[in-house]
Amino acid sequence: MAKKSKESRVQVILECTEHKDSGMPGTSRYITTKNRKNTTERLELKKYNPVLRKVTVHKEIK
Repeated sequence: MAKKSKESRVQVILECTEHKDSGMPGTSRYITTKNRKNTTERLELKKYNPVLRKVTVHKEIK
């Protein structure tokens, strides 16, 4: 069998965009995976933020 030179699924970190702007201490981060071949742009999902107690937009960080 041939070896894969690059993994197609990579692990990414999602960080809350509203939490940074609120000035409250701490951060809301989630870890997930994405397919690099199908999703080339940065991932953006709605996830629950326990500090703000609501669903907010989380964007992929490096």
